[in-house]
Amino acid sequence: MTTSFSERSVTLHGRQVTYRRGGAGPAVVLIHGLAGNSATWRLVMPALTEHFDVIAPDLLGHGHSAHPLGDYSLGAHASGVRDLLAVLGVRSATIVGHSFGGGVAMQLAYQHPELCDRLVLVGSGGLGREVSLLLRLCTLPIADRLMPLVFSPTLAAGGRSASKYLRRRGLSSPMVGEYLRAYSSLAAAQNRKGFVRTMRTVIDPRGQTVSALDRLYLAAHLPALIVWGERDGIIPVRHADAAHEAIPGSRLEILAGSGHFPHIDQPAVFVAALEDFIATTVAGGAQRRSLSDALRHAS
Repeated sequence: MTTSFSERSVTLHGRQVTYRRGGAGPAVVLIHGLAGNSATWRLVMPALTEHFDVIAPDLLGHGHSAHPLGDYSLGAHASGVRDLLAVLGVRSATIVGHSFGGGVAMQLAYQHPELCDRLVLVGSGGLGREVSLLLRLCTLPIADRLMPLVFSPTLAAGGRSASKYLRRRGLSSPMVGEYLRAYSSLAAAQNRKGFVRTMRTVIDPRGQTVSALDRLYLAAHLPALIVWGERDGIIPVRHADAAHEAIPGSRLEILAGSGHFPHIDQPAVFVAALEDFIATTVAGGAQRRSLSDALRHAS
């Protein structure tokens, strides 16, 4: 079966939202991280669409979706994913979130538990204070003035040329390519603005400002998979251990040799872990308690 992953668009609340979709079966939603877009899932989507209806949106302020002024918080992005699924007629899905997208996935599970069959966190934000120095520096007020110089179109073009040169000689790696692609995207002024607005909702110069650890017990009714790269230099792997401890019954997969993009570094291993997780767990909808019940039992 040939599946097209070409971009599609819908209009939500007067704003264009771009997404990729392919396959058929139970729905799986893939949510990218900061400075990313739906293309970050390009190496795993073909295999996943053999068994699933795979939906990968560009969050507002990222990719080819609209870049409006407004709310770029986790809650706003989670509501945006909810609205996209409603327009596409998807009642519930396994929600997969990478990095910042992991925070969106957790927020979606918290705000709209009826939409979440399973929760998958990939190198996720929102699980501890630590985050890379580069991201913390980007939150400084002076960063607004320096970013046009650091992420200039000229330097981005040079990075793309260097990447092609290395690929032709077999010296490039998928992870390096992903970093260069994110870097190149920030050469566009509207992408930088979306990146900064989103980042400052969850990070300050001292680290991450939003933590889900005190609310992860609310996901106890959801099957949960935590995937992390052993060599993640953006968010330390010990955050995976913290999340695993905070979510009873969760599964933990640490990918040896992988960095912050395990789905790019080891796509076949990532797909195998995700497919096994879905095949061997019961969708949360079959055992879902209401949020009010969860809160009442915890009090």
